[in-house]
Amino acid sequence: QVQLVESGGGLVQAGGSLSLSCAASGSFVRISDMGWYRQAPGKQRDLVATFTSGGSTNYADSVKGRFTISRNNAKNTVYLQMNSLKSEDTAIYYCNAGVVPTGRGYPRDYWGQGTQVTVSS
Repeated sequence: QVQLVESGGGLVQAGGSLSLSCAASGSFVRISDMGWYRQAPGKQRDLVATFTSGGSTNYADSVKGRFTISRNNAKNTVYLQMNSLKSEDTAIYYCNAGVVPTGRGYPRDYWGQGTQVTVSS
């Protein structure tokens, strides 16, 4: 059983900062790509940032220059540092990872439970 457990999030004023983290636990062989998505009320879930197993990062245009994704492979953890937050960043943030479970030879997609980020203007 593989789990992604998120922490961080909360309420912050516009212009402020928040940090999210997501740790993978359970029985698995390796983790490929890790990333963050978000879903605002009434909207679809959108990509925020990804960090590949090869070390490449990718960001949504709306967060470039404000958000930074990082990864600690030894801790099986991905982080999202969010600066200069805006009201439109308000959403539930979900961690995502491609994980190869023990006994399988290919990655499966796993999601965290989601954490609320609310930015007040």
